Amino acid sequence: MVRTTAIYVTAVLALVVVFLAVVVLTGGAGRGWAAWTVTATVGTAIAGLLAARHRRRSAVHMLIQTSLACALTASACVPTVSTSWQYPPDLPGVSSERWTLATGSRVAVYHYAPPAGVEHHGMPLLYLNGGPVRSIALIDHTFLRRLAGDGFDVYAYEQAGGGRSDPLPMRDYTIDRSVHDLMAVLEHIPGRRADVIGFSSGAVILTRALADAASTVFIHRAVIVEPGPMDGPTAHAAGWTGSATAAGIAPPPGGSRSVSMPRYAIAFGLQRLGLLSPQDQMVGQAEAVNAFRAADLGSDTANSYCAKDAQRIPVEDSAVNFSFNPAASLRIQDTIAQSPSITPQLRVSEVPAMLVMAQCSHQLRQWATAILASDPAIARTQYITGVGHHIWNGLDDNNDRAASVITAFLDDEPAPLPNYPTAADVPTFLGEHR
Repeated sequence: MVRTTAIYVTAVLALVVVFLAVVVLTGGAGRGWAAWTVTATVGTAIAGLLAARHRRRSAVHMLIQTSLACALTASACVPTVSTSWQYPPDLPGVSSERWTLATGSRVAVYHYAPPAGVEHHGMPLLYLNGGPVRSIALIDHTFLRRLAGDGFDVYAYEQAGGGRSDPLPMRDYTIDRSVHDLMAVLEHIPGRRADVIGFSSGAVILTRALADAASTVFIHRAVIVEPGPMDGPTAHAAGWTGSATAAGIAPPPGGSRSVSMPRYAIAFGLQRLGLLSPQDQMVGQAEAVNAFRAADLGSDTANSYCAKDAQRIPVEDSAVNFSFNPAASLRIQDTIAQSPSITPQLRVSEVPAMLVMAQCSHQLRQWATAILASDPAIARTQYITGVGHHIWNGLDDNNDRAASVITAFLDDEPAPLPNYPTAADVPTFLGEHR
């Protein structure tokens, strides 16, 4: 009996492997139904061969095994969420505007004006969030309101395909398009010039914009916060991260996960492994956005906080506001990894810039120090201790500390922290974090 069960299980698993292999080979054609059809055909053909050889009992067993495998794999072909594009509802207290850009993108823009009676800073401030291609989290909106309360005229936008912005065809999601969209947004800002804060992947977009000589027309000052890799050579570089994060010790996030469903576990898993392209047909762009949940980013969220904060990680977003476009995100990251070095262009940048780094960052230190070594216009570096990748997180006085380093730089005032590391400090700094 045990041997018979093992044979059944082995046969079913073999057919599931056939299904996965054909999904990869066909790019998930027909939402996976092409692979399902091949799986059913292979199992049925084997049963027919067994019957032709007068092994009727084995043929019946094979048909049963094929039916089981087809039932299992069919669950990977049926969407469980809407396959049409859906926008999150407007946030309470601030509604997004839609700006149609010269690039053809249509993006959701938020505006936080300084309150009455507060002295205005002279230059508008634009925020570029991370992701890439996700909605701006509520925890970020809170920080942007804080900056507005300090007198900054704050704008922010969600990148095309993220949050309340319109999607693009999958082939159009590239890092170059992201940079062009940034420049086009700046053309809509009053005065067509602004200070820009770029966080995480938003910092990558900002860095690459600084490598364009035209950026000096639109960007007054740049704040590069916790950047990812800026180009292909940086993306492929080995390196070290910062102090210990909360990853692996924080409680698992609450809420459902898309990968609890076979369809999305297979599609997103194969994409992460590089076996399915973001442009493939297994799960469409809209369906992927609708399926993906904040809990799917649980390990990434924990990685954004220090180990000491593992038991008190704040809720960064709400279920109705959260939106992440996994296929578009992977596509943009791929175009960064495939891009040539931007160091020669960055070396002639003239936009005054500041680099901000966190102590408990899971980002490779070499990603930030590569920018520091390449951009001579970086006027100061602020290394903030006791915080993780998501520096303004609402814990303790972290928002105040983040605001103080940003405000001091944008107002050209003395830095609240030592200017460290400088370009000359990089070898020592990296040695300390090996």
